[in-house]
Amino acid sequence: MPTLDGITLLHADEALLVLDKPAGLLSVPGRGPDKQDCLSARVQRHFADALIVHRLDMATSGLLLMARGAAMQRELSIAFANREVHKRYVAVVDGHLEPASDAWQVIEQPILLDWPRRPLHIIDPRGKPSLTRWRVLAHGSDAAGQPQTRLELEPVTGRSHQLRVHLQALGHAIVGDALYASAEVQARSQRLLLHASAVTLQHPLTGQALQLSSPPPF
Repeated sequence: MPTLDGITLLHADEALLVLDKPAGLLSVPGRGPDKQDCLSARVQRHFADALIVHRLDMATSGLLLMARGAAMQRELSIAFANREVHKRYVAVVDGHLEPASDAWQVIEQPILLDWPRRPLHIIDPRGKPSLTRWRVLAHGSDAAGQPQTRLELEPVTGRSHQLRVHLQALGHAIVGDALYASAEVQARSQRLLLHASAVTLQHPLTGQALQLSSPPPF
C-alpha cells in the first residue's frame, strides 16, 4: 500500500480517499503552532483538493475518509448525516464484558460535553441521544493476567468520544484510555486500544458499494 508521510492510503479515486490514520496523530490542526501536524495537512501535500468529512480522536487509529473537492465533501457529509456511512471499530476493554456470546447488544445513553472539564464528555439526560451497538469478539487477559474483552463496535450516532464514554458507562473502559479509564487501566497500554476497522458506503459517483477494512494493530 502507498503511504503519504506515514499514512497508509487504502483507496483513491476522483471522488474520495480512504486513509489509515495512525494513533497519536490529529485528524485536523489544533490550536497552537505545536498542533499543526495532522492527517489532513499531510494528505493535502499530495492531494491539494482533499477535504475532511469526519474525524477520529487523536488517540484512535484506523479508517478515515476525505473528499476530493467541495462538492464531494457536501455529498459525503450528507451521507454521514443520513447514517448512510457504516463504520465498525475494534476495541479492547477492561474486564470480562458479558454476555459471552457474539450477539449484538445496544447501549443508548445521551452524551453531553462536560464543559468545566472539556474535552471530557459525560452521560447526562440533557445530552444528545447517542446509540452504540456492540458485541463480544473474545475474552482474554493481558500479559499481567488482567481480564479484558475484545469488542466489535458500531456507532449508530456519531457523538464526540461516543464509544469511549459509552464503554466507561458500562463499567468497562477502553484499555489505554487517558481520558476515561482509571490510572491502572490506562497504564496497561501505551496507546488507546480503539481502531476504526471497517467502513461501508455507497460511492457518491458510481452508486456501487464501497467496502474497506483495516485490521487492528493490537
